[in-house]
Amino acid sequence: MKIGYSNVATFFVIVFVLIICSPAEGQGTRVGFYATTCPRAEAIVRSAVQSQLTSNPEIAPGLLRMHFHDCFVQGCDGSVLIDGPNTEKSAVQNIGLNGYNVIDNAKSQVEAACPGIVSCADILALAARDSVVLTSGRTWQVPTGRRDGRISLQSEANTLPGFRTSVADQTKLFTDRGLNTQDLVALVGGHTIGTTSCALFSYRLYNTTTTVSDPSINPAFLPQLQTLCPQGGNGGTRVALDTGSQNRFDSSYFTNLINGRGILESDQVLWTDASTRPFVQRFAGVAGNFNAEFARSMVKMSNIGVKTGTQGEIRRLCSAIN
Repeated sequence: MKIGYSNVATFFVIVFVLIICSPAEGQGTRVGFYATTCPRAEAIVRSAVQSQLTSNPEIAPGLLRMHFHDCFVQGCDGSVLIDGPNTEKSAVQNIGLNGYNVIDNAKSQVEAACPGIVSCADILALAARDSVVLTSGRTWQVPTGRRDGRISLQSEANTLPGFRTSVADQTKLFTDRGLNTQDLVALVGGHTIGTTSCALFSYRLYNTTTTVSDPSINPAFLPQLQTLCPQGGNGGTRVALDTGSQNRFDSSYFTNLINGRGILESDQVLWTDASTRPFVQRFAGVAGNFNAEFARSMVKMSNIGVKTGTQGEIRRLCSAIN
């Protein structure tokens, strides 16, 4: 059949539109990615988180921090979930993470419903959101469509911020990943739920180089912490990061910082540093400010270095590369 000029022109217009409108590799994620291919995915993940959270409140902060640790190393690609002696999971920064069993359980249920469709990276992003919602935080729509990475190196976890990281260094770690100072303060506010061990902050409670304790600690709060973490005692004892509200996602974490009741040094310096103090003050003032900005920053963070299209893979098991 002979093709006329108008038909040829129409053909190229159609091709052009398909190229422009088709999802490109690395283009990013979108809300409702599994709406037709696995419509029950989000409900399955939420149910898996809820069932474990009932018996173990530490699941919520564990999953939230796991997503953070995943995104800051190799991007949000589920690389923190991979087992092995030299993987991210084995790094000292990730030893205390809690909730791997929840991700594995959710993955097995999702695979039964929609085999080979939903990535472990997306399951982790959804579980982090559900952890906030199930501890009385605000919900948000999670863009999905990530694919799982094939690289997981223990050494790369050294880039994660630690319990003594200064505001300047924290800021650089965040800006290197496209996040600003407001994102930093909002995301660290995830410490409103969960606990930490005495080993990570007890050095603040006793003799320092200049004083008997860290002067940024409220003197009235110090005896309480010293009772929980006696000098020479068990460094593994767990202490709430947000005193009085460790299982509820709220803005009291920031109020505690203002009152000198921050547990980790890297938390308390958010109040003592001039660059982060205004955000701490704002988030402590109106709870809605924190909830809204936390959700926004989580979406922003969850798109760090995502793999899409033909990049990565959809793992059959979250703990192992296919």
